[in-house]
Amino acid sequence: MKEFDSLYFVGAGGIGMAALERYFLAKGKIVAGYDRTPSDLTKALQSEGVHIDFDEDPALIPEACRDPERTLVVYTPAVPDSHQGLQYFRNNGFQVMKRAALLGVVTEHSKGLCFAGTHGKTTTSSMTAHILHTSGIGCNAFLGGVLRNYDSNFLLSTTSPYSVIEADEFDRSFHHLHPYVAVVTSTDPDHLDIYGTPEAYLESFAHFTELIQPGGALIVHTGLALKPRVGEGVKTYTYSRDNGDFHADNVRKGDGQIVFDLVTPWETLSDISLGVPVDINIENAIAAMAACRLVDVPLEAMREAMATFQGAKRRFEFWIKEPGAHGKVMIDDYAHHPDELKASITSVRDLYPDRRLTVIFQPHLYTRTRDFAPGFAEALSLADEVILLPIYPAREEPIPGVTSEIILEKVTSAKKIIYSKENLIKSIHLSNFDVLLTAGAGDIANLLPQIRDEFNKQEH
Repeated sequence: MKEFDSLYFVGAGGIGMAALERYFLAKGKIVAGYDRTPSDLTKALQSEGVHIDFDEDPALIPEACRDPERTLVVYTPAVPDSHQGLQYFRNNGFQVMKRAALLGVVTEHSKGLCFAGTHGKTTTSSMTAHILHTSGIGCNAFLGGVLRNYDSNFLLSTTSPYSVIEADEFDRSFHHLHPYVAVVTSTDPDHLDIYGTPEAYLESFAHFTELIQPGGALIVHTGLALKPRVGEGVKTYTYSRDNGDFHADNVRKGDGQIVFDLVTPWETLSDISLGVPVDINIENAIAAMAACRLVDVPLEAMREAMATFQGAKRRFEFWIKEPGAHGKVMIDDYAHHPDELKASITSVRDLYPDRRLTVIFQPHLYTRTRDFAPGFAEALSLADEVILLPIYPAREEPIPGVTSEIILEKVTSAKKIIYSKENLIKSIHLSNFDVLLTAGAGDIANLLPQIRDEFNKQEH
């Protein structure tokens, strides 16, 4: 990286790209880029010193990023090859690499703690970064969600040997990494538009385990179909809530709290209190603390960090939490896979067992909806009332016959309906929400302030 004075990011407003932009700003590099539309994140990056344009025209590329010898160009797979800026860089001799390859460079020159899995990787990596940061050991963290403790998805340390990275399996991005400690939380099939078959998806995780550095370690959830292929000198540990080398014991729930003891191969750490007390975070915390235990974080520091962890934004985030047995509750979650959605709804049921639950869900991607419609319907049927939004397409073109209707028709809840985004906001006053869960990985996030405000107007 010493060869380059500047970096240009195509897709600069992506959450994963933002962490790298902040990292190289801190290293004293000139950082610029392109994104399709302004957002709160792009505004924040611009205020921190990143030059961002919102037009593909190569004429807008700043002068500091026009020397092929001194500028590295980084892009995400979500950017099409037809992008004018990308074409300019490729046609003029610039080195162009995927974001994942740049993360690979970071892990080559640090001890990377890399978290992979269909779901759970944002929360487990965020917990690990928080533990390392608060312990004083520190880390450079590149995360897929904004940590509420720091209002950022990036943590910087100029002295720590550790990097914490959310290892994304989309487009096989995590194959660029060189983990020191790798964690695999789950391998439920996803991204079948990329992989084609569940077997190919599973094979990608097996290859990921081959990339662990000699002397490193793999921590894998018990019961997965995955067959790891670790190299010589790499130790393998298992974890889950109830069994494995790392597991929970003496779980206690009540008064809005979850407390448990962590059993490790060497000792038991008692009375861990979860700062975000939802059931799924027991396993997430076990995975994070297992990784930290393997890099010798003091036990007491782990206990203290878990109690102060506030979670990542859009990961089971409370927007309304009124006190009392009948107070209004609104929770938002990024869940966009059937298993994630089921875990999220189950967690809400666990916290509020006797309350009426409404779920507003925006499906993400036509292919995912096509492949998993029955699973989404099964998860949503755990709610008393279901409101679906149209599919968020992201990078995809429509598929004939694939709409939110193919989920709705299989939902067994007594009340179910599809609204457009506009009609949803207009119709909230017709509802009488008790406990509300919003979910999905698309632009439903942009509606949350309006949903909250309309919900707050309701008499309860």
